[in-house]
Amino acid sequence: MKFTLDMLDWRALAPGVNSCEHWIQWAHRPDAERFSGEIPKSTQIPMMTARRMSIGSRFAVDSGLLLLENYKVDAAIFTSRHGELEKTGRILHNLANEEPVSPTEFSMSVHNTAAGWLTITGKKPLPVTSLAAGHDSFQQGILEAQSMLSAGASRVMLVDFDGQIPAIYNESVNSEFLPYAVAIILTAGNTLQCERVSMPGEHQIVPLAQSLQFLRGYLSSSPSFEVNAGNRHGWQWSRDMQCENLN
Repeated sequence: MKFTLDMLDWRALAPGVNSCEHWIQWAHRPDAERFSGEIPKSTQIPMMTARRMSIGSRFAVDSGLLLLENYKVDAAIFTSRHGELEKTGRILHNLANEEPVSPTEFSMSVHNTAAGWLTITGKKPLPVTSLAAGHDSFQQGILEAQSMLSAGASRVMLVDFDGQIPAIYNESVNSEFLPYAVAIILTAGNTLQCERVSMPGEHQIVPLAQSLQFLRGYLSSSPSFEVNAGNRHGWQWSRDMQCENLN
C-alpha cells in the first residue's frame, strides 16, 4: 500500500511542550524519556467548558481550534487509542465500590467526545468521525483522510490524542508520553509519501504514540522516517525535498 499527500500545517500540545519552537526542540531530543512540565491552560475553550473535559479531549480540541483559526476544512477526523479512559476508569471505580456515577462523567465518556466538543466549542458544523485502532490509530486516521481527499475533499483535519490513564493500566500501557494531542491539516499532493512495510519476526513497540513518532520525523531533517504500528508491520514515510523547498 502506497499513497501521497501534503501537510499544510500542524499544532500539538503536551505537558511542558506547547509551542512550535518547543516541539522542534523536543523532536531533536530522541533521548527524552517523558513529557514533564506544567499542563498548558486552554487558550480557545471557555473555562467552564474546559473544566468538563478530560485533559486529552481538551488538548485535542485546543489543537484543532488553533488550526481552524486559519484554515477551512471539509471534515475532521479524531483518532485515539484510549479515548476517554480517564473518565471511564473513574466510572468503573465508582461502580465497583457501589458509589454513585456522575451524569457529567457518564455523558462525556464516549469515544467521540472530543469530536463533538470541537464542533460545539468552535461553532463549526463539520462532518466528523472518531477512530480507534490500538497502536495503529493515527495511521488508520491517515488512511481515512486519504480516502476523503480521493473522494473530493480539499482539506481534512486529523487530530490524534490520548489523555491520562488510570493507574491500574500502568503495567500494560506506556504512559510517559501522555497526555498529548497532535493536529494536522492534510491535502492532496506529492510532498509526503507513505508506504506500509512488513516487519517479520518480533518487533519492539516504540513508547511514543504514532502521531508523536510522525511529528518527530517530520520536524527532523531526515528525508525518511518510520512510524511503528506495534505489530508485524510499520509505515515508511519519505518526503520529496524538492517539492517541500518549492512550497
